[in-house]
Amino acid sequence: MDRLLPRRRNAGWAPVRFAGRLTQAIFRGLERSRQRRVLSGLNDAILRDLGLSRADVAREVGKPFWR
Repeated sequence: MDRLLPRRRNAGWAPVRFAGRLTQAIFRGLERSRQRRVLSGLNDAILRDLGLSRADVAREVGKPFWR
């Protein structure tokens, strides 16, 4: 009976791929959050050198970690 049904290749790997993608998304979000914390701690002279204003920083820091 098993031979009548086509076998799906790599069907068992779907949960593993999903877990890997989820883990990557979490780590990207954590890294964004860390970078925004660092950005918020920069002084005005450095922000000016980067071409950013405090309003730009506030807008970026206010974003949720997944964006």
